[in-house]
Amino acid sequence: MYSTLYSFSSLYAAALLMLCGSGLFNTFMGLRLTAQSVSAFWVGLLIAGYYFGLVCGARLGHKLLIRVGHIRAFVACAAISATMVLAQASFEILPLWLVLRVTAGIAMVTQFMVLESWLNEQTENRLRGRVFSVYMLVSGLGTVLGQLSLTMYGTLDLRPLTLVTIFQVLCLVPIALTARSHPATPMPAPLDIKFFAKRVPLSLTVLFMAGNLSGAFYGLVPVYAARHGMSTAQVAIYVAASVTAGLLSQFPMGWLSDRINRARLIRCNALILAVFTVLMWGWVDLPYWLMLVLSCMFGVLQFTLYPLGAAFANDHVEAEKRVGLSAILLMAYGIGACIGPLIAGGLMSLAGTNMYYVFVTACAVILVWRVRPASVTGEHQVDAAPVHFVPMPDTLQSSPAAVATLDPRVDPAVDQNLEMVEPDAAAGTQPARPEGSVDGADAGAGAPADPMAPGPEAGVVTGAAESPDPAAGTGMRPPSL
Repeated sequence: MYSTLYSFSSLYAAALLMLCGSGLFNTFMGLRLTAQSVSAFWVGLLIAGYYFGLVCGARLGHKLLIRVGHIRAFVACAAISATMVLAQASFEILPLWLVLRVTAGIAMVTQFMVLESWLNEQTENRLRGRVFSVYMLVSGLGTVLGQLSLTMYGTLDLRPLTLVTIFQVLCLVPIALTARSHPATPMPAPLDIKFFAKRVPLSLTVLFMAGNLSGAFYGLVPVYAARHGMSTAQVAIYVAASVTAGLLSQFPMGWLSDRINRARLIRCNALILAVFTVLMWGWVDLPYWLMLVLSCMFGVLQFTLYPLGAAFANDHVEAEKRVGLSAILLMAYGIGACIGPLIAGGLMSLAGTNMYYVFVTACAVILVWRVRPASVTGEHQVDAAPVHFVPMPDTLQSSPAAVATLDPRVDPAVDQNLEMVEPDAAAGTQPARPEGSVDGADAGAGAPADPMAPGPEAGVVTGAAESPDPAAGTGMRPPSL
């Protein structure tokens, strides 16, 4: 186990450095623009542009991976990401920044696609959960360290952008020097949106609202904190406290959700979120220590909505459809992450920064209204339900559907439930028969099987799925921080 984790250390190091840069940049951008009296709507628009690039860049990244391979795609996109940051430091023009943020999102989603599909391809199925749990922890740690690194700067000049660029460039080193073998070329998986919309509508609602909350968080919480008189260091700690609490609460919340009704837990989570955020509407002046406590509570409730909603969806979808389900859930989450910053930023521009937590309360109330345990019939609940909770990070800072849609083993023409058996030496002398034929069916005619007879559908691999690990089976969607 430990040797397996150590063998992926280069990929973990690259993820850590990338998230350090991303966490630092998102918090810095909100504070910098607030100090320049830029409206909260523009801050939200820039955050939405980044998430828009993450969501829409998956297919472009997939084509790049097929064309040049994993390592070259990672190197090229890391260079583009670093260039976008330097360009923002050189030209403080908001419309241009929006284009640069979309481009950065497209480049970074490709980087995460490389890391996550690489991990998924070369991990045995029995170790997959632990490998991606470490990946999630490393990603969360990178986000927190990036935000805390802002405390090193007393003024909001452009020096933090230099550090962001350093992180983006340094993440190239572990990938360039890795001794791991190159993973196989990824293939897309089919998505049945209508099926999942009918099967798990409540989960899609939860994921969409969770995306709204998380998308608005990173860019607009620093704006809220700065306009309430917090210093740069206090803002960084305020944001990092929320993320850290959300990360540490994943496993306790998962333990709880595996033992009680998940729909009821989601509704209770949303109800508590709706009630206590009323204290943060600005009606009363709260001391900084109490703001930190409330920020931690907010992180616990907000950042566990995604894994709760995902686990609830997996309880009602068969195992062979869960790869496509992961992609649909992340798409719903990503769309919400694009819309949330726009709505929250617009409200803050029109009615003041306190409207951020009014927006949070409204999202929580919608969840309380829509998620009703009594409406869950359990008609399609799988036998293995409740499916074991998988801790996941809070945001789409990593790829949307990176592994769900790009797992090299996911091919609709290949049977995912094949069992690997020892080859039969005698079978090599017998010609292939059409699918569904019966032994001895042609024996009565005394004629040998026709070697030109139609077999399985052209292009279908009927012997084994192409994978370094025959026992790996269908890939599990990794965390996406």
